[in-house]
Amino acid sequence: MRIDKYLWCTRYFKTRNQATNACKKGHVRINDSIAKPGREIYPMDKIALRKNQINYTLTVNDIPTNRVGAKLVDIYRIDTTPKDAFQAQNLLKLAKDHYRKKGIGRPTKKDRRDIDEFYDENE
Repeated sequence: MRIDKYLWCTRYFKTRNQATNACKKGHVRINDSIAKPGREIYPMDKIALRKNQINYTLTVNDIPTNRVGAKLVDIYRIDTTPKDAFQAQNLLKLAKDHYRKKGIGRPTKKDRRDIDEFYDENE
């Protein structure tokens, strides 16, 4: 099965077009090599996928025949994404939402210092 179709079938992307575009942009790797959308996948292949600033890692268990329901996705893949990836994205999102309102403009010097201080505390 093609990698773009597999990612669509296992519900990583809503459409095959989105999966194809992610492959073309180099966001999908199979066994540590960049994958084109038409690349065939086989059981036990390791896939690395970057989506929404999260690096997903998964192993192919089996190849689905069609798009599967959300409850059945685990039959076809093993998700080995570290939990840290989700926490870092949540921190960034919370900081962004809390700190600046949309349309306020560029940060002032004081704002910049506060941002730097915030990141220094989280490291």
